[in-house]
Amino acid sequence: MKTFGCSHNQSDSEYMAGQLAAFGYVLSDNPEEADLWLINTCTVKSPSQSAMDTLITKGRSSKKPLVVAGCVPQGSRDLKELEGVSIVGVQQIDRVVEVVEETLKGHEVRLLNRKTLPALDLPKVRKNKFVEILPINVGCLGACTYCKTKHARGHLGSYTVDSLVGRVRTVIADGVKEIWLSSEDTGAYGRDIGVTLPILLNAIVSELPPDGGTMLRIGMTNPPYILEHLKEMAVVLRHPCVYSFLHVPVQSGSDAILSAMNREYTVTEFRTVVDTLTELVPGMQIATDIICGFPGETDEDFAQTVSLIQEYRFPQVHISQFYPRPGTPAARMKKVPSAVVKKRSRELTSIFEAFTPYNGMEGRVERIWISEIATDGIHLVGHTKGYMQVLVVAPRSLMGTSAIVKITSVGRWSVFGELIETLNQINDNISLKEEKFSLGKCSPCSVPGEICACSREAEPCACEPQSCEEKIGMEEGSVSRKDMLPENQNSQNLFKWLVRRRKNHGQKRVENGIAWGSKEKEERDRGCMNHWGLVDRVLLGGIFVSILTIVALILHLGFW
Repeated sequence: MKTFGCSHNQSDSEYMAGQLAAFGYVLSDNPEEADLWLINTCTVKSPSQSAMDTLITKGRSSKKPLVVAGCVPQGSRDLKELEGVSIVGVQQIDRVVEVVEETLKGHEVRLLNRKTLPALDLPKVRKNKFVEILPINVGCLGACTYCKTKHARGHLGSYTVDSLVGRVRTVIADGVKEIWLSSEDTGAYGRDIGVTLPILLNAIVSELPPDGGTMLRIGMTNPPYILEHLKEMAVVLRHPCVYSFLHVPVQSGSDAILSAMNREYTVTEFRTVVDTLTELVPGMQIATDIICGFPGETDEDFAQTVSLIQEYRFPQVHISQFYPRPGTPAARMKKVPSAVVKKRSRELTSIFEAFTPYNGMEGRVERIWISEIATDGIHLVGHTKGYMQVLVVAPRSLMGTSAIVKITSVGRWSVFGELIETLNQINDNISLKEEKFSLGKCSPCSVPGEICACSREAEPCACEPQSCEEKIGMEEGSVSRKDMLPENQNSQNLFKWLVRRRKNHGQKRVENGIAWGSKEKEERDRGCMNHWGLVDRVLLGGIFVSILTIVALILHLGFW
């Protein structure tokens, strides 16, 4: 399974992987041994769609059955590249097993149309077992002239507050340590069902453990739909269990270009969002996006964009060149010469990369929440409340915990810390759970359990300059073909492919999305033996003596 795009796409892939795993399919690192390839696509930019085309061509040449999901087939179902392959629409992910089964039989299946949202309680295989990506709505209320995603995800459709709160309770009980709210536009949530984003956020925050063991991250929001809720948003962002971080794309520092993009806000309104949240929320961090070379952008328009970025010196800015997407109004507009677009992109990138947002932080003591392993395989990745990335050298047993660290050095994209104290360590909590259970008490919402693997929004990669909303390809965490142990779920190999159904599926059980092999079962059984009490041992001895007596009688009668 190969995934491109945003966190919403990643969540869709996790749901599809969960259903396929529950039905007996597994994922493999080796595409050549796969019986089928499933590609979840992104239509935001031309490069990601080109990557899809390349994979389809490669799959066909390898004679692999193909299933294509995501925004590309949903928004452009008549593409020549999609001829002869099965398709799963963005609201049909709960039927992926049917599509895979029929495709393996040689049939071409296309499921695209639906009026209801997929359920939130479907089986799920998370890429990162500590992170739940929770889609709160699909589609949006905007009509940006450059956006192809609107063609795929459609008009706004929000999940109810009750269904989302129920999902939050479930994943907290599962041991999830970060909940990422995902959406094409988080700020627009609820406007189709008569509620607002602050109502949802307050309901979710009330479910979070008071010790800060599970953190909430609010997803990308466009300026128009949070302007009227800024003070309420500030209250939520100040909450100790909510990251003081928000991704608010501005796209351009020129009102003329924002009007041509049909973004429905002005630069002044964007400034209001940033200034208000920065003033009301201590340590608030804002990330933003810029599109360079939008049709009609003049040197003066670009200069205004540069001025905006230099003024605010955002710690994260995703800078991209304009890509005309087929079927969008912007694709018909007069383009800025390619050389000029590239020049502007390089200039703005150079300005941004010269910022030093973390200078002077050496010696500061911060609380971090650790949820990832860095790409170097040495450091663990944690985030402060302001979502600053902190790299620490620590044992992997600290994954999913919170810690106090001292900042020892700073880099351009992250800082390095030294561990001072570990908070709510998983192993301690599990021991506490066992102790409480022996006393007839249990607190399922505060004690993490084992869960499935998989997840991630396009956010800063450890030690690398990635922005929080960059549309990058991400692949599902693998479930091993042999003994599927928890440590295998954090594999750093990102290329995973759907493979044949397990022949021994009936001989292994699935527990919270993880298949446990016979080897680990034996280890657990031995562990249970070690806890047998005196009465158990006496009973076992009595059974053994009885068996010996019966054997002796049989032998005695045989001699007569």
